[in-house]
Amino acid sequence: MSETANIGEHYDKRSPIGDELRNGQLHMWYWYDRKDDASLTEAVHRMTRKVTDTLGLQAGEHVLDAGCGPGETAVYLATRFGVRVTGITVSRFEIDRAVQRAIAGGVGDAVTFEYDDFMSLSYPDATFDAVLALESLQNAPDLDQVLAELYRVLRPGGRISFSDFSLTAKGDMTRVATFMDTLKLPRLPMLPQWLEYVRAAGFEIEEYTECGPRVFGQKAKYLETALRMRDEVTAKFGADAVDEFSRLHHGFFTPRKDQIGYVIVSARKPHR
Repeated sequence: MSETANIGEHYDKRSPIGDELRNGQLHMWYWYDRKDDASLTEAVHRMTRKVTDTLGLQAGEHVLDAGCGPGETAVYLATRFGVRVTGITVSRFEIDRAVQRAIAGGVGDAVTFEYDDFMSLSYPDATFDAVLALESLQNAPDLDQVLAELYRVLRPGGRISFSDFSLTAKGDMTRVATFMDTLKLPRLPMLPQWLEYVRAAGFEIEEYTECGPRVFGQKAKYLETALRMRDEVTAKFGADAVDEFSRLHHGFFTPRKDQIGYVIVSARKPHR
């Protein structure tokens, strides 16, 4: 099985229940602290807003959602900013669910979803005004190649914003290795290394932040929230499916909360 097909299968197995838990957004949550009473859906949507706001989108622009998941983020972009969105993924489940969500959201004419591999994109040069990549670059077999492709399909002056996990503490790397294997991560850069990758691709970095304590650092809060939803999810998917979903994600929670960070980076393709 190719690396792309392997990643697609990884998400096909996890996305149906993840879609139910997080309302179409499979990326991480953002809780301020343990006292924060936001629901899981709202905490995940906070991250959506936090990352997408760095793009400075304008109505009529064309956005590539690289690793679009089940489509809720693309629907939000089209609704909130009046942009056109092309979402790509290597998960067949995610495409089907995303199309349903766009039609239900009344933006089927502004949002399209396609099976495409960001290692070798099918789009001409300078197709997009902006690129959004929520926790998708981290799965790239060759990060330099993916960033080169995203650079190619952006117009001069176009923007890219992404969020991904990072390494913040190197001790007890066995725990980190389990985390990486669970998420199919070929690498886990520290923040300075993420920035080096982006600069090497030719982008000019305009903003970045590290917010791990409010993301992975709130993993206990996520577990509490998910457990409260277990009966509801079990009623829809069955106990065996929920047990398997839990088993597949067990390694995600293995690292100490200070070991795994979360970076948000926004950069621009130079005007040339």
